[in-house]
Formats: sequence, C-alpha cells, structure tokens
Amino acid sequence: MPRPQDNGPPSKLVTSKITDFVSEDKSKIFSGKYRARLRLFLIVVASVITLDQLSKLWVGVNLPTTDKIVLLRGFLDLVHFENSGAIFGLFHSHAELFIALGVVASVAILVFLYYFLPATNVGIVSFALILSGAVGNLIDRIRFGYVIDFIGIHVQELFQWPAFNVADAALTVGIFMLIYYFYKWGVSRKVHEHGLKPQN
Repeated sequence: MPRPQDNGPPSKLVTSKITDFVSEDKSKIFSGKYRARLRLFLIVVASVITLDQLSKLWVGVNLPTTDKIVLLRGFLDLVHFENSGAIFGLFHSHAELFIALGVVASVAILVFLYYFLPATNVGIVSFALILSGAVGNLIDRIRFGYVIDFIGIHVQELFQWPAFNVADAALTVGIFMLIYYFYKWGVSRKVHEHGLKPQN
C-alpha cells in the first residue's frame, strides 16, 4: 500500500501562496526580476513624460490658441487650450490645489511601490502610466499655472469631448488598467486560496 505523501507542515502551504503584489526583501533588491520590473516602470514613465512635454512644447510654439489643425475631418483636431482646471478641463482656477494633489499623489505612488511592487507587467505599467500622467501635468502647473491640452475629439457638431493631452490619456488608461489589475488580482487570490483548502 503506498505511503501517504507528506506535503510538509501547514505553515509552508501558507507561505507558498502566490500574490500579485510582492513585498520586496531588501537583501534581494538587485535580483533579476526586481530589476526587470523596475526597468519597465522607469521606461514607461520616462517615455510618457517625454512625449507629453515634447507634444505640448510643439503645440505651444506652432499652434495659436485661436487656431486648429484638422487631422480627421469631423472627428479629430489639434487645438491649443490652456487649461487651468483638472483633467478634461474640470474645476477651473484651483492651480495651487491641483499642484498639491499632484505632489501628494506622485509621492504616494512611489512610497507604495517601494514597499509593494506589482509582480506582473500589467500592474507595473498601470502604476507607471498613472504616475507619468500626474507628473506630466504637474510640470505644466508648476511652470505655467495651467496645462496645455491639444487633442480635440468630436462627432461632427453633435458631440464635443473636452480637449486633453498625452498625460491625461496616460492617466485615464492607467486607472482603467489598475482597476482591471485589482479585479484580476482579487479573483486569482480567491481561486488560489480555494485550492489550498483541504478536500473532504
């Protein structure tokens, strides 16, 4: 009769559980996986901020606020709008508040990532997009007191979406990716915990 297989003490079953957030052991901070995730994070942040600032610079130099460039007639234009409000032009004339919120949000993200770094690329990219979006607009608010928005989406004359920029787009996509990431993380954790339960 075969001997029952020894799966080790219960404590090992608990510690072997895989989660999507990893609290990094500082002694392993230079491990290959940590460096790869950190490199991806920095590449996304640097790329988005650079694209955001260069695009705003071009618009500020080449496109007057009274003019526009039609990219896709009836649907997509390049405009020049100086936005003193929040994302998509909401809540005008609170520059100091938005600067403070941008600084707090950026610091909070960095502190969170210092202790808990996502273990998947989706998680890394979502946080990178949110941080780069916040920083991109924060740079404008500190320099000018407003943000340059230049992407105008509309459907003929029937519908006009508020003008936005690369930072706004990155922030929005990052938030949706993060919601999806947390949803998947919660589901995978529940499935894994169910798999660890003893079978009757």
